[in-house]
Amino acid sequence: MENKQKAIGIIGGMGPMATADLFTKLIQMTDAACDAEHIHILIDNNPKTPDRTGAILHGTESPLPYLIRSANRLQTAGADFLLIPCITSHYFMQELTEQIEIPIMSMIEETAKQLQSSHIKKVVVLATDGTRKAKVFDRVFVKYGIEICYPCAEAQSALMDVIYKGVKAGSSAWDMTALNAEIDRLLSAGAEAVVLGCTELPLAAKMYGINGVLIDPTDILARAAIIYAGYKPKD
Repeated sequence: MENKQKAIGIIGGMGPMATADLFTKLIQMTDAACDAEHIHILIDNNPKTPDRTGAILHGTESPLPYLIRSANRLQTAGADFLLIPCITSHYFMQELTEQIEIPIMSMIEETAKQLQSSHIKKVVVLATDGTRKAKVFDRVFVKYGIEICYPCAEAQSALMDVIYKGVKAGSSAWDMTALNAEIDRLLSAGAEAVVLGCTELPLAAKMYGINGVLIDPTDILARAAIIYAGYKPKD
């Protein structure tokens, strides 16, 4: 059995709380009765990785060399496959994959599979400006027949504040009125669920409250990774 179990590598730091959230979910969701039954997990938490949205929208320093270095560190340290708890970073995933020898599990792909199996066909996606412009979700979801609707410009600006000035800045409280009103409008127009399309947003949902039936890609990725690593997730 031992030789079938895989070690997980996490390319982290984007941001640190989102990385900790994935790590915590991997532990909490693994069906283990003692320490020795948990998964071997390696984490490279580098918060100095350049901002992904800035690179996509404004051509600032690319995070790709940092992602490659992190992936190589984890591979050298013994990781069998990689997870990236940063959705905007998935824009660089193809180039990253070409530079390493071990697979990367896509948070976007796993979320699309889960939505399809749940027969959800139309969702609100809450994501960074960079993720939206790069169509990170759109390129994958279209293959699964899932329609995406995004917040209006005003609500999108409010969403970016939730991510950057709220969660990433460590704010314990945040006014969600404008964003939640837009979510309610989109749900009333036919969306079935809300995808938390930035890894800070599951944290925002707990701290500040986000309306709707929430789909947590970090949670979905953790469950898929546990299975791929050769372990059993809790029911």
